[in-house]
Parts: sequence; C-alpha cells; structure tokens
Amino acid sequence: MKAIHYILLMTVMILTSCADSPDLIQAVNMDKVGFWHGLWHGIISPIAFVVSLFSENTAIYAIYNNGIWYDFGFILGIGGFTRSVSNNK
Repeated sequence: MKAIHYILLMTVMILTSCADSPDLIQAVNMDKVGFWHGLWHGIISPIAFVVSLFSENTAIYAIYNNGIWYDFGFILGIGGFTRSVSNNK
C-alpha cells in the first residue's frame, strides 16, 4: 500500500512540475514571486532538475524572485524533500 502512495505522489509531481525559464528581459517585467513559489520550486526541484537536463526551457530556480523570502521557501522545499527521502530506510 505504501508503494502505491509513492507512485501516486511521484506521478502528481511529474505532471505538475512545470518550471519555466524566461529570459532576462522577460524576467525584469514579470511579477516577483515570493515564499510560496519558492517552497513549490524547492519541492519540485529534483524533478525540474531531471527535466532541465533534456530541455533548455526548464529551470529549477526563478530569477524573477523577491529575494530572501523566495530563497527561504526554496530551501524549506528542498529540505522537506531530502527529509522525506532520508526517512525511507
């Protein structure tokens, strides 16, 4: 039963992990993203990393962020993922 939950979770994350990569001109004109976007980008960063290996239009970090709050959310998102992986012993 536990395996089904992990498969379902990974399927949802793969289907919802859309991390775009705007160029610098577009990023300047975009609304700045904050804590919640950083948290989400941190959570999907392992999947976004794999996708970015095959696609030039995918990034794992938003350059159009508002600074410290985005970074804080990003680190928390990555930390939550690494903790869930380390508890699977």
